Amino acid sequence: MSLPGSELRPDELRDVRLAWPTRRVDEVRGRLMRFVTDEVTTPDGHTMVREYLEHPGAVAIMAVDEDSRVAVVTQYRHPVGYNEVEAPAGLLDVASEDPLAAAQRELAEEVELAARDWRVLVDIFSSPGGSSESLRIYLARDLVQAPRPEGFVLGDEEAHMEVRWAALEDVIDGIYAGHLQNPSLVTGALSLATALREERLDQLRPGNAPWDARTVRPNRT
Repeated sequence: MSLPGSELRPDELRDVRLAWPTRRVDEVRGRLMRFVTDEVTTPDGHTMVREYLEHPGAVAIMAVDEDSRVAVVTQYRHPVGYNEVEAPAGLLDVASEDPLAAAQRELAEEVELAARDWRVLVDIFSSPGGSSESLRIYLARDLVQAPRPEGFVLGDEEAHMEVRWAALEDVIDGIYAGHLQNPSLVTGALSLATALREERLDQLRPGNAPWDARTVRPNRT
């Protein structure tokens, strides 16, 4: 049976920059983000309206110890009504901060760890139909204990989170059982498991690899 659609060549398997003509017609500004309504002109000349969250972007870290355990936190997330198991993560809400430096800072702030080996595990758009958020998930290895940055104090939800460790294989089981739903943890754990299985760790990009998505839609918040 012939199925619709042609097959993509390996060199075609990439997201391509593209911007249909738009004009912003409305926005509601929050403390860190904006809710935007854009009127967009399609290639056939029609008009569509798209509503989305303009997000500053984020980083997350899969910090793995010598026993293949992953550092996680349990954190209350009010919009979804869950206390989630998550990878350490944070917003890129400091102007001009380097993403790798932000990841290193978040790892120290949330779980009091530093790493000697940093790789880029995977880059994703967390919800491209409704948010501009770009997310980079790092792999951090060769871990050592580190103090929280001077002057940093946990607040709000973070003041109530717990630092825990979990075997990677148990995290994978929890994902497939439907017990774990956080996108950073799910994407990071599955990507790490694949890289381990296919012996790709040495092929991962360095921690300071270029991040094209951060240049396409600059942070306008």
